[in-house]
Amino acid sequence: MKQLTKAEEEIMQALWMLNKANVKAVIETLPEPKPAYNTVSTIIRILESKGFVDYKKQGKGHLYFPIVAKEAYSNQSINKLVDNYFQGSFKSMVSFFVQKNDVDVKDIEVLLDEINKNK
Repeated sequence: MKQLTKAEEEIMQALWMLNKANVKAVIETLPEPKPAYNTVSTIIRILESKGFVDYKKQGKGHLYFPIVAKEAYSNQSINKLVDNYFQGSFKSMVSFFVQKNDVDVKDIEVLLDEINKNK
């Protein structure tokens, strides 16, 4: 699966939230300052060429929808983060976040409960 740029990820987040949308609807979900219509349209076409988005004709326009699940992309991105920055060690990544981000003990307990449930 290909990596997305920050702008492409922002558009994908909107499409994952909306499920199906035209360019105008995608723009409405984006924060200020809103990008130009042509910019969003171009990014969506790039996402289509990368295999993340498809469309159906709707009148004179297109209705776009994601064909890559958010969970699948998130999983791939996390794995790449762990591989690139933590030598493939999930333990090292968690340790880093505990040391750098003042993680609350209750949060760690919740994580441990989730890990134990999924074993």
